[in-house]
Amino acid sequence: MEVSATGSAFAVVRGILGVLALPPILLLLAALVGAWLAWRGRRVGGAVAVLCLAVTLLLATPMASGLLLASLEGAAPAVLAGSPAAIIILSAEARNGPDGPDVGPLTLERLRRGAALQRETGLPLLVTGGPPGPEAPPLAAAMRAALLKDFAVPVRWEEPASRNTGDNLRLAAAMLGQAGIGAAYLVTHGWHMPRAQLEAVRAGLPVVPAAVPRPRRPDGRLTDWLPRADCLAMSWLALREWGGLAAMKLGL
Repeated sequence: MEVSATGSAFAVVRGILGVLALPPILLLLAALVGAWLAWRGRRVGGAVAVLCLAVTLLLATPMASGLLLASLEGAAPAVLAGSPAAIIILSAEARNGPDGPDVGPLTLERLRRGAALQRETGLPLLVTGGPPGPEAPPLAAAMRAALLKDFAVPVRWEEPASRNTGDNLRLAAAMLGQAGIGAAYLVTHGWHMPRAQLEAVRAGLPVVPAAVPRPRRPDGRLTDWLPRADCLAMSWLALREWGGLAAMKLGL
């Protein structure tokens, strides 16, 4: 299935807006405004700048990112009834490999979980993921190649046109429906599972969640309070998921 240039451009614009509307960019922009106000003699500007930078540092700690991610894991809806006859692995992100776009670390974690589940159950696999950018090949193709090369696990279905989680589940449900399959295991991260399950409900596909094993939850040790760049990225992902859930609840 071909993806239109308009759809590709819309996905890029939506991605840019998503980055600008969430921390850390939103907080850093607010800090710049605060610094400008302080330079103009407004004391409140300095307070705003310091507060925004402090919140950014807090979001970069394992404590903050861990708590944000854990809060999403408890927001999953009830499991739908059904006897799974396939395994769906949702794509996450891509990276620039030596031979072109390749699966990113989060996508690789989902592939590892899906491969283990396939060996355990013997069920056929469906991978879903469209192009990560304009003129890029579908991520589903890289997922299939990684499963075969790195895990020696074959893929039955490849969905190459989806742009978001809603597309993932809608198009996957259509492909499985054509094969006479009415329920499936759903593989993604625990923090992504609530929104993915809601999209599965919208698509009319009963799913059983099979989340990627979660890392250690923060317990207050000193290292949980030391800022890290990867933790800031995970906080951003968690906040984006909460925003996506809120938009779905509002019917957007």
